[in-house]
Amino acid sequence: MGSHRRLASTGFDRGAGAALCVMSAAATALGVVPASAEPQDDTRAKVDRLYEEAEKATEAYNRADERADKLRKQVTDAQDRIARQQEDINSKRDALGSLAGAQYRSGGLDPSLALLLSNDPADYLDKAARIARLSAHQTGELKDLQDAMRQLAQERSEATGKLVDLEKSRKAVAAHKRTVERKLTQARRLLNSLTAADRAAYDRASRSGRAGMPDFGSLVAPSGRAAAAVAAAHSALGRPYVWGANGPSGFDCSGLIQWSYAQAGVAMPRTSQGQRYAGRQVPLSEAQPGDVVTYRGDASHVGMYVGNGQVIHAPYPGAPVRYDPVGMMPGATVTRV
Repeated sequence: MGSHRRLASTGFDRGAGAALCVMSAAATALGVVPASAEPQDDTRAKVDRLYEEAEKATEAYNRADERADKLRKQVTDAQDRIARQQEDINSKRDALGSLAGAQYRSGGLDPSLALLLSNDPADYLDKAARIARLSAHQTGELKDLQDAMRQLAQERSEATGKLVDLEKSRKAVAAHKRTVERKLTQARRLLNSLTAADRAAYDRASRSGRAGMPDFGSLVAPSGRAAAAVAAAHSALGRPYVWGANGPSGFDCSGLIQWSYAQAGVAMPRTSQGQRYAGRQVPLSEAQPGDVVTYRGDASHVGMYVGNGQVIHAPYPGAPVRYDPVGMMPGATVTRV
């Protein structure tokens, strides 16, 4: 989030970096640096750090929320299976009860005595054979019932475990949410402590000092789905950063990537860490439009490469979806989806 304002030279923006260095040196030589620059710079650095920490907490929130969603579905599916299995068990019990009743009514006399008293021994023997077969069938039904009851007990045990996991995940979501909100509140408080001129300077710096639409060059996306994802990301330009959101009215960094690729019919992981490994790794020098670019060693920020050394991304609260140089943050890793 915040650290993208500390530009790292990647070859795409080396000229701009050199110009900034020259301007800074000239200003120092002329003695035009205000006396209050050091504390103000310290405040800006703290804001940057808080935004970065908030973004890491946001990705942890997204990860926990994604896990909670999966667990909710698993619990719902398990409950549906348990209900169906209970119905099957009830049906098997009813069938066994009917068989037992029929057997009792047919087997009230000793078989040898019944044979002697029978007016039609042949008919009796035929019925006895059917009763024997009925008993064998009853044994099979009883085994099926026992198997079903064991399976039901296992399903209930697993569902109970998933419910425990779901509750833990819900608590993790809430904890990460509180962390994000605390960091963002601290950042806003620090920004509000700056003078209007310093806030304006901070805003200019956060936009990399560039105005207008960048030149994306002539490089084309490597596939139809990448082209569709780029078009979707372009359409989100100017929409607000909203932490934990994945569109269409607002986005956090990984939410923008997930939403853009969803418009191309591609299911992407919810977190920037998952998006880093959602395809094939390629060198930054070979980046093409639609490639996913993650930043920092922990992949806590992500953008989409759009061409000519530019990415589109959702930077941080207060900064809408926009274009920035691909070298805006350290540790860029490129993934082709």
